[in-house]
Amino acid sequence: MKKTLLSTVALLAAFTASATAAPFAEGGAKFVGNITTSGQIRDDMGTYWNQITAENGCKWGSIHSVDNSGNSKFAWDNYDKCESAYNWAKEQPGKRHFKFHALVWGSQYPNFLCKKKNPSITVEQTKRYITEWFDAVAQKFPDLEYIDVVNEAIWAGDNYHSGYGKPAAGAEGRSTDDTECGGSYIIEALGGDQIVNGKHQYNFITNAFKMARERWPKAVLIYNDYNTLSWQKDEGIELIQTIVKNGAPVDAYGQQAHDCKGMSKETFESRMTEVHQKTGLPLFITEYDISEADDTKQKNDYANQIPFMWETEWVAGITIWGYINGATWASNTGLIDNGRDRAAMTWLKEYFAKNLDKGKNTTGLGGGVLIDPVPQTAFKTHTIPGKIEAEDFDVPGVGTGNEGYNESDTENHGDSEYRSGEGVDLYAKATGVVVGYNAKGEWLDYTINVTESGDYTLFAAVASASEGSSLLFQLDGVDLTDTILVPAATEGEENYDDYNKVSANVSLTAGTHILKMKVINTWFDIDYFTLVKGTDATDPEPITYESTTGIAQNLNFDVQKLQDYHVLNSLGMRIGTISAYGFSAAIDMLQGSSQLKQSGVYYLKNRATGATQSVRIVR
Repeated sequence: MKKTLLSTVALLAAFTASATAAPFAEGGAKFVGNITTSGQIRDDMGTYWNQITAENGCKWGSIHSVDNSGNSKFAWDNYDKCESAYNWAKEQPGKRHFKFHALVWGSQYPNFLCKKKNPSITVEQTKRYITEWFDAVAQKFPDLEYIDVVNEAIWAGDNYHSGYGKPAAGAEGRSTDDTECGGSYIIEALGGDQIVNGKHQYNFITNAFKMARERWPKAVLIYNDYNTLSWQKDEGIELIQTIVKNGAPVDAYGQQAHDCKGMSKETFESRMTEVHQKTGLPLFITEYDISEADDTKQKNDYANQIPFMWETEWVAGITIWGYINGATWASNTGLIDNGRDRAAMTWLKEYFAKNLDKGKNTTGLGGGVLIDPVPQTAFKTHTIPGKIEAEDFDVPGVGTGNEGYNESDTENHGDSEYRSGEGVDLYAKATGVVVGYNAKGEWLDYTINVTESGDYTLFAAVASASEGSSLLFQLDGVDLTDTILVPAATEGEENYDDYNKVSANVSLTAGTHILKMKVINTWFDIDYFTLVKGTDATDPEPITYESTTGIAQNLNFDVQKLQDYHVLNSLGMRIGTISAYGFSAAIDMLQGSSQLKQSGVYYLKNRATGATQSVRIVR
């Protein structure tokens, strides 16, 4: 009975601490984070840490699989709570941070890429699966803040740090590589690894970073590796110097720091400084732990190394790799043992309580209080009643809630130079500039000034070549209209240059507001929208399109010349490209292709014009 009472008291104390304590780095210059625990997010995660990394859940091999026909499938919370970790950070935007770990790693990639387990796998198939993986992550998490793009690819001895081409031995005999895999074609699929004057050029890393930047133009892109402060310090520096020289858009160098046990304060600081100075990049401590059974020795390493991480301006963030003893990848790295704080945990609490204001961060990579939010601003003054050109959306600011627009596919499909610095797909048409390639979940904001409260009619000039496209409008985050269907062309036609008007009655109050156009279902183009005073008002601008010579034209941009058509599945994900002389030829090629194993509706999208046709495949 006494034991039960003590346990209840302990649980109550733990609950009280969890409810009231602030994370170590809250209000500081950078984050101090940790990882999921045995695939779970503990209730006390937010008590100590303000950044989270899923230990294994976001790794490629944990999420990506294929069905019997070789089609990709993705399970975001199948193991170790990848999506849950992302959502945990999103509960407190700006205060909590999420790092995606990792897009490309030579140890934990899907089994279907293994040469031994799937002898028929080819370089081209591997390239396709890599692209589908990147696209799927971008669709699921379009606003990632931090990404470990490539993990453990330093060439040391006769192998890479992890088994991209063949199974690797790993550090100190520890390896998660499956020796039965037989390696993969990941390196070849990403562009190879050219050797120049005996030096690896790491082309595959450079290309992976370029793919990541296309999909996440605002994310912090990190190269991450181990043994970079001890055995392979110089090799790591050379890798970073090489990929930067070759154009990799790498923002920071991640030091796993698993190799710092027993390292003196002086050695740790000098090696960190050397790595920073020779690479010219900010550093992240991405996987810090001290595998030490002796509490005092573990605490001494923390006391010798953590202050330098926290107080050095070019260190952008700190992630400790596990905090519950017995639930970490290496023995005795935990900070809490059977509910008892180890000496290192006690030291952490005392250090941050006294030294929070000593944290420095001039990297510009966020994670703390260094970068203040900046509100989005109007690109043009939109006075209502009046007309708004769709391409004149707001200029993005900085921070959550100030984005200005959401563009899920960062590939530039447009052909207009207007606002070329933004990621929205803009097309030059006879009418001027239009917003095209609108995908489900995307949106555009417009700052408007309503001169008079009352009822209005909203007209929008839209075009679609397929059934089911739709949109709605919001005002200050609240639905202003119901979902509005976009009319499709007569079957067999393309009307991306044959616009229709849709309308809705709305009520507006005088003053400044944010009008949001949301894409409910793909695909359609939008030219402009107009707000006219009164319910069921007359359209003030019937659609008549004039060419630059003043002669009305019925434009057809899919002329009979060889053009590229993206092949999209029913989720809007690109799964291939066809070159053909017009839509009819492209449809015939798609229906006759042996690559599509499943029946269903697919889409062909003209890469140049954005025109789309649905194609039903029966197998």
